[in-house]
Amino acid sequence: MLDAGHRLRDPELFRAAGRRGLRAGSRTVVTHLLLRPERQVVGMPGPRAGAATTPRVGFVVSKAVGTAVVRNRVKRRLRHAVRERIEGVPAGSVLVVRAQPAAAGSSYPELVADLDRCLQRVTEAR
Repeated sequence: MLDAGHRLRDPELFRAAGRRGLRAGSRTVVTHLLLRPERQVVGMPGPRAGAATTPRVGFVVSKAVGTAVVRNRVKRRLRHAVRERIEGVPAGSVLVVRAQPAAAGSSYPELVADLDRCLQRVTEAR
């Protein structure tokens, strides 16, 4: 389970990351990374206690991925994979991981490999 401090719940930040964040895609996932305010002026709220050092992560798994059971399985797999890789996400940034329909039929190692590739691309692009 992802720590509560790392969970993204603000709809405005989901939108901002999707529109203005760095993007990398693969067959199963698309990642959007919105950097913290001193790296990117637009789209991030002012500093809050603990927010400057903690990256926050949100997940988007649409109905195109499959039924509720399939969507929840994909979301659980992604949450587990991101939890193990949270140290590689820049401090204070917002990461949104969007599952593609192909994620429903992929194995966990395939999903993790695609996630690693996307995370590497967005973190190196900054």
